[in-house]
Amino acid sequence: MNQTKIWMKIRDSFWFIPTVYGVVSILLVILITITDGWLVGSYKDNLPKVLLTTNKVAIDLYASLVTGILTMTTISFSVIMVVLTTYSTQFSPRTLQDFMRSSTTQHVLGVYCLGFIFALIHLLTAGKETSVIGPIVMVIVAIITLAFFVYFIHHSARWIQVNNLIGKIRNDGSRVIKRTYKDHNFLEYEKWNEDELNDIQSYNKRSIYAYDSGYIQKIDWEGLLKQATRQGCIVHVHARIGDFVTKGLPIMSVIETEDCDDNYEFKQFLIIGNERTDIQDVEFMIQKLVEIALRAISPAINDPHTAINCINRIGALLSEIGAAYNENRYFADSNKQLRVICEPKRYEDFLYKSLYQIRHYGKDDISMLYAMVEVLYKIAIVSKQPIKQKVWNFHFYIMDVVEWDILSDLDREHLQGIYKRFKAYCTTD
Repeated sequence: MNQTKIWMKIRDSFWFIPTVYGVVSILLVILITITDGWLVGSYKDNLPKVLLTTNKVAIDLYASLVTGILTMTTISFSVIMVVLTTYSTQFSPRTLQDFMRSSTTQHVLGVYCLGFIFALIHLLTAGKETSVIGPIVMVIVAIITLAFFVYFIHHSARWIQVNNLIGKIRNDGSRVIKRTYKDHNFLEYEKWNEDELNDIQSYNKRSIYAYDSGYIQKIDWEGLLKQATRQGCIVHVHARIGDFVTKGLPIMSVIETEDCDDNYEFKQFLIIGNERTDIQDVEFMIQKLVEIALRAISPAINDPHTAINCINRIGALLSEIGAAYNENRYFADSNKQLRVICEPKRYEDFLYKSLYQIRHYGKDDISMLYAMVEVLYKIAIVSKQPIKQKVWNFHFYIMDVVEWDILSDLDREHLQGIYKRFKAYCTTD
């Protein structure tokens, strides 16, 4: 898990990739300088004159490109600030990290760093001799930097379009679902023998407390199970992915069986950070879409079509969760011995967290009510029977805010149309 923590810090940092490009540029300068010295010293008389660049021309070229690349970098950072301001005010502060973590954004700035450092070092080290490779490579780097600048403007323009942002969050959420709910290399069960569970209650328990305050970002279930197997105990994990815990809060209980080793090493399998991440937190991806929808239906923005788009994407993620998710509470080792007990989120929790705020702030908008009922209807169609029943039970919570008597005739007819199809599908065996 230490490697995971380091990787998360590197991923969240904005300096890592530009630093790598900077180091590469320094190595490239050294290599080109050595190669240039060898070529000019050995084959100067045999090289075409067009390839030879005098010291004065090389210095003018490097100086011009240093200024040009620095100008493009300044413009790019200005674009980044515009994008970040737009994200914070119109979309959601939680979406800022998506743009900043974008590989395109970081690689573009990395190329700027490479070009700037490359030209600057060449400018400082330009000698009296003519050169061959340095100026040619510098021109190629300048062209590549310009191409990245144009692509970055295109990239930023696409990111600032809300529909593209919503689509990316939905795709990222789909990847998180597949990664989180993939098949594991251990045995998982939704139920366990009640007699054995009752016996477990009589064993001595020792609590493990949170080592810091923050959000649960990741739990290494496989590592936790292997450690519990090695130590011959049972671990009950009380915290869930995405929960905020305070330092000293009990997050695990170690159930000491007869052969239990009391040298506990379980904290290392749980990562606590300052903010929620998209590593295992499916609910966090839905939260981003919910916040964009809430901003869209606010009186200041008043963009219900964007909110409807968000609701549709939320429905798509809920459908994928319903297809992949099982409320597995008990994990066992290869000998079918119970080793880990967790507190999984119910599917009803995902439904509630996805729509309760939209229900509250959009209850007076017929388009929001229609979109929520339609999404539940579509989830029911593509889901298996248990999920279908949970969706039907949840829909009463949404319909509870509908005031049929004050709806206009067309609004009532429109909403009743989708509701009747939904009801007919869910209540028919």
